[in-house]
Amino acid sequence: MPDLHTLLSFFGIAVLLALAPGPDNLFVLMQSALWGRRAGLMVVLGLCTGLVGHTAAVAAGLAALLAAWPAALLVLRLCGAAYLLYLAWQILRSLLRPPAAGAADAAQGGQAGARAALPPDAGALYRRGIIMNLTNPKVVLFFLAFLPQFTAPQAGPAAPQIVLLGVLFMLATLLVFSAIAICSGAAGALLQRSPGARRTLDACAGVVFVGLALRLAVSR
Repeated sequence: MPDLHTLLSFFGIAVLLALAPGPDNLFVLMQSALWGRRAGLMVVLGLCTGLVGHTAAVAAGLAALLAAWPAALLVLRLCGAAYLLYLAWQILRSLLRPPAAGAADAAQGGQAGARAALPPDAGALYRRGIIMNLTNPKVVLFFLAFLPQFTAPQAGPAAPQIVLLGVLFMLATLLVFSAIAICSGAAGALLQRSPGARRTLDACAGVVFVGLALRLAVSR
């Protein structure tokens, strides 16, 4: 196993990387602002579960095989971008309905208005996190390039070392992203007290998801 100094250095770098603006923490921020801190925390758990898959792929050598097959990375990019566009459409389509119609639906107990106000269930949010992480090829390539640098041949087989480093990376991600979810959820709760602020928040979330989708689709 790597020595304590190596593990602490790796953990510190992992925290800094989790803090750096990127698709995953922006996704957590917007989902928390829209649906609250509990929703954000479920997304965080999903993202960390996705990291389990990336860690296993690197430890088993599958990530190297995937990185050597450009078509597979292209498919991953396009799937991830399509999923983000789908989420953006779900948010933005509610803004296309006239406010008066939405108010009338709510006043009459209309099912359409009720559904628009309901947050996704915990399972759906958890799956969003998993899909968001697993369909991001940058995470595959990052793990492939980053984790092996902290392994040492004299410390034993590489696979167990990579698994340990992956667990530390997940812990750093869990701590940082959970803090983002809690803070963003609190701020979102204040904004949602105003209908106008809520619509602005929805619009911002939709635009952010579209931007992330385009960035993922055209990235190399």
